[in-house]
Amino acid sequence: MRIFIESIDRGVWDAIVNGPYVPKLLIDNVYVDNPWCDWTSEESKKAQCDSVTKNIITSSLNLDEFFKVSQCTSAKEMWDILEVTHEGRVTSKEQESTL
Repeated sequence: MRIFIESIDRGVWDAIVNGPYVPKLLIDNVYVDNPWCDWTSEESKKAQCDSVTKNIITSSLNLDEFFKVSQCTSAKEMWDILEVTHEGRVTSKEQESTL
């Protein structure tokens, strides 16, 4: 699945690894979300990667798996749920490998 997603666009895989891109503004030494109407075309393209990724993931799932992730707000959240479902938690995998 990773190879397929990366082949579409490296930014699409980045949305899974790092979460959705949200442009920020520095106001009074505090970062705040930049309003959508003020995004540049480059910022819009980077932010769109999360939507593309969610579409790829949900399109490849059966109904049972779809319901597990249908309420997720980001592709990273979907991926994390599916990863635990199919591979187990990272800590449990590490414990098994030391046995």
